[in-house]
Amino acid sequence: MLIKTTVVLSVLIVATAFNTVLASSLSPPPKDSIVTVMKRVADWQWREIETKGWRNDPKDWTSGAMYAGMIAWARVAKDDLYWQKLLEVGNKNEWKIGKRRHFADDYCVGQMYAQLYKKYKNPLYIADFKSLADTLAVIPHKDSLLWVNNVHLREWAWCDALFMGPPALGYLTDATGDPKYLELACKLWWKTSDYLYNKDQHLFFRDSRYFTQKEKNGKAVFWSRGNGWVMGGMVSLLSIMPANYPDRNQFIMQFKQMADRISGLQQPDGTWHASLLDPGSYPSKETSGTAFYCYVFAWGINHKLLSYDKYYPVVEKAWKALISSVHPDGELGYVQPQGAAPEKVTADDTEVYGVGAFLLAGTEMLKLENSSQ
Repeated sequence: MLIKTTVVLSVLIVATAFNTVLASSLSPPPKDSIVTVMKRVADWQWREIETKGWRNDPKDWTSGAMYAGMIAWARVAKDDLYWQKLLEVGNKNEWKIGKRRHFADDYCVGQMYAQLYKKYKNPLYIADFKSLADTLAVIPHKDSLLWVNNVHLREWAWCDALFMGPPALGYLTDATGDPKYLELACKLWWKTSDYLYNKDQHLFFRDSRYFTQKEKNGKAVFWSRGNGWVMGGMVSLLSIMPANYPDRNQFIMQFKQMADRISGLQQPDGTWHASLLDPGSYPSKETSGTAFYCYVFAWGINHKLLSYDKYYPVVEKAWKALISSVHPDGELGYVQPQGAAPEKVTADDTEVYGVGAFLLAGTEMLKLENSSQ
């Protein structure tokens, strides 16, 4: 009798433990764990910059992408220190954009300037960027987007540009109330989309050079982070776009198309590898693209554009994969280095734009967790 009782108790203990693990795996991560890991990553990045200097120009697109996440983090951190760090960067930059003024990478930093202007109302913050935006608004933008003759210095001829340029212009409209910047962002978005968006795959080619290129498995080259840039830019525009804006429904349709396609390409480890259609050739997880997808899908759930039942398991797996890629000191690993196409990546690879995407993802996961309570 004693043996039977012991066996029954053992089975109950195992079953209870299993159910506890299962329940834990299906429930949103605790609020404190999200905030804690975000702070660790943000603090590591600022500490790295302060002790080792900037890898790239603080007006560079890599830095601009980091600021997008740092602003999101500053809004939830409840510590003015993080706003002050961004203001220090702006002052260091003398509130200037990059030297190649019509190159979207060099005015990505305008995203930060416009958002800081909206908060602090100092006209200096947007003076240089607004001057450039006013010029862009009167240029006809008639060039073909074929990747020749340095077209990228004049037009949004590569998919990454849809994160660099449109949000900066959209935030400028949000900050100033002048609609022409958002109108320009939408006009140029659809020009780029008409050229680079594959309507069968619901994915963006990086640029015209990749129209005919193939991966090792024979499939087309669709870059994970490249499409992450696109969806990140789309969410930024939708975030400030009025509910009755003429282009809004078209953006939502593209957002849902891409979300449906890309969510189905998530790998068993919870990430998206560097190549969307040939993950086997790039077996390591890749956190910058994964962070963008976690961010935009969580944002879509939070704004009732994506189904919770379908997409929550996707973002939960992605977030767990992301936090498993954070080193104990806060360094985010597995970030593909700068490039234009899929590349291999290791646990020690990190970049500021990956941190920016991670913090954007964490912010939306925090909102998702709060709304489920």
